[in-house]
Amino acid sequence: MVDFVTFSKSDFRAVKVKECVAVPKSRKLLQFNLDDGTDAECMILSGIYPYYEPEELIGKALIAITNLPPRAMMGIDSCGMIISAIYEEEEKLHLLMVDDHIPAGAKLY
Repeated sequence: MVDFVTFSKSDFRAVKVKECVAVPKSRKLLQFNLDDGTDAECMILSGIYPYYEPEELIGKALIAITNLPPRAMMGIDSCGMIISAIYEEEEKLHLLMVDDHIPAGAKLY
């Protein structure tokens, strides 16, 4: 269990995919360059390549936690986590996508 104070520190934001590419020498990682509503670069890596092709995600509005400390994956810092769901009976991962009218950087409550 996570107490409410700890959970409330998570910064869930709508993000727009500016670029998405497969990480060289990885069979599952995609590298996202995201617009999180700030001028700072937002780079997140996600192990979703078995479920999505990079080019189909460009321009999509996703949900991400944007205030996690950097974590090195294949020598690249990932600075957040893209939120997804999995339905065990399908065993397929689904990214949480939101309406394109929600601006990048919109905070989720």
